[in-house]
Amino acid sequence: MQSVPTGLVPPRSSSSGRLPFALHTSILIALLAASSAPTPLYPHYQAEWRLSSLDITVVFSAYALALLIALLTTGTLSDHVGRRPVLLGALTVQAASMALFATAGGLTTLIGARVLQGIATGAATSAAGAALLDLEDPARPGRPALANSVAPVTGMAAGVLAATLMVRFGPAPTITVYAALIAVFAVQAIALVSTSETVRRRPGALRSTRSHLALPPAAARSLLINGAGVVAVWALGGFYSSLGPGFTRLVSPGGPAYGGGMVFFTLTAVAAPTVYLTRRMRADVCALLGSCAVIPAAVLTLGALHLAGPVLLFAGAALAGFGFGAVSQGALRAVVDSVPAREKGGTLASYHVLSYLAMSLPAIGAGALAAGFGLRAAALTHAGCVAVLATVAVAALTATLRSRRRTPSPDAHSRPATSNCTSASPDTPAPDISVLVTHDR
Repeated sequence: MQSVPTGLVPPRSSSSGRLPFALHTSILIALLAASSAPTPLYPHYQAEWRLSSLDITVVFSAYALALLIALLTTGTLSDHVGRRPVLLGALTVQAASMALFATAGGLTTLIGARVLQGIATGAATSAAGAALLDLEDPARPGRPALANSVAPVTGMAAGVLAATLMVRFGPAPTITVYAALIAVFAVQAIALVSTSETVRRRPGALRSTRSHLALPPAAARSLLINGAGVVAVWALGGFYSSLGPGFTRLVSPGGPAYGGGMVFFTLTAVAAPTVYLTRRMRADVCALLGSCAVIPAAVLTLGALHLAGPVLLFAGAALAGFGFGAVSQGALRAVVDSVPAREKGGTLASYHVLSYLAMSLPAIGAGALAAGFGLRAAALTHAGCVAVLATVAVAALTATLRSRRRTPSPDAHSRPATSNCTSASPDTPAPDISVLVTHDR
């Protein structure tokens, strides 16, 4: 008889687990779709309320920082109170944030909506990702980890595309976009009530919300090697998500108003398949390839600025998407696989602190530069810094690879299979690159 780990309900059959698996995957997709939906609407908000580039980056960063706090404080909450209560509460808060967006009348309301959205997304992605892991099907091993990796990036692409289409073809896009998402979250909440809980409640819920960071020496070394690349790709993603529409207008003033959102869509649409296609590649090689792609992406961005070429801009966004997917995939594998299971939670927290700070703080800096010196100067500075960081990452990863080739360890056969430089098993997808799911069962 199959044993059941402590805290988990007995495993269900493949047929009974298929619908809950699809539901929790759809929740991840919808949450991240909502996170990217405001991007094509930023030009509308700027024009209607006379917002500066700094204002827009503050709105964007409020979401990222709130998400980070939620991840650190609620990452293991669902292990104690159950997946459903956390998800139902988060979906309710998420729907409330959509209502705030739909009725927003100024900057303060936008920031408040983004903060609520960040809190809800951080809590729900942790619980939904954990539920997917609970629903592991022995006949399809590794599927939950792959869904955790691909679904959020797919959601971001779907959200910005849907919002862009509504801006172009739909009535009152600043209302209909959010009304549609409220309907999606309501349907998901109703469906969630009818699903079975995947974990048994256990004490320690309040204690689990006390966030802490832990970075063992092996993980610290891996993060030091990969850190420049991680900061580069997340900073680039933050720039495209917050200032991408304004930058698109700067490059192509005569282009359609809805074209601004398509730049960020291009990045996320390339990042999603990159995560899937590189899941079996060696972690360090994957991160190196992604870092290499970031350098020409920054060059193309600068070229688009000087040559007023939208083709160069979208080509740079596509390369940035490949770099984002590959670096996030490889770096997280390298960092997390270097530590034992009992230390993965704190290590993941440390990794995501770096990622979300890299996404939000440089975006605020770019917004401040744009407010003081213009968007062109901000884009030049931002792209230049990203290129320098990517170059540092390439140098660090290349030196590490060369060092490992020159000095093979005599006891390599005794090393754990989870070394940060080993290739992934053909049957083992990469771990989640986008949500903080910490299990201390």
